[in-house]
Amino acid sequence: MKKTLSLLVIAIVTLGFLSTPVFADANKGQKIFIKKMKQPCGMNGGQMAVKHTQEEWKAINDAGKLNEELLNYCPNAEPLKDSYVPHVYDFLHNYASDSGNVPAC
Repeated sequence: MKKTLSLLVIAIVTLGFLSTPVFADANKGQKIFIKKMKQPCGMNGGQMAVKHTQEEWKAINDAGKLNEELLNYCPNAEPLKDSYVPHVYDFLHNYASDSGNVPAC
């Protein structure tokens, strides 16, 4: 019983570390975009988010090409750190052209 419980706890902790995108935060992504991308892009996050639909942003992110897509629009920007990508994705997805949401940036 103790061994099974220990294995279960280890599995839960491991899954917690592997599921970082689940903890992504659109507000944090907005702040990152403003700080790192707004000036080199020459546009705010809302203007960037509406470049694609939610489905398109999801496909780009799932393919691991979010940084590449951002750099297509913002060639003067630095690529985002890997730790920033889930938050910026969450922001872009939440404010995509078909979301009906409007960010305050």
